[in-house]
Amino acid sequence: MFKYETANQKEVRRFRIAQFNGRPATVKAGGATVTGLVRAVQEIEASDPPRWTITIIPTPPKEKTEMRRTAVAAGRGWSQNATR
Repeated sequence: MFKYETANQKEVRRFRIAQFNGRPATVKAGGATVTGLVRAVQEIEASDPPRWTITIIPTPPKEKTEMRRTAVAAGRGWSQNATR
């Protein structure tokens, strides 16, 4: 789990929306970029100005795959100049 602390209300709203919709969120902190599902958004009550702690469960990065040669690339696909 990755914990991220912020005082930016716009950022907190973005994380809450991502959590509600079940979408991954991306955080750039200290030169590291973490993408994953938001598990919790908690306000730190004893702080002034308000601050929040966001907990993210990182998802493993996708492996890059080579693009396969498609039928279009082979010349057997749809023509861009086709008429109806």
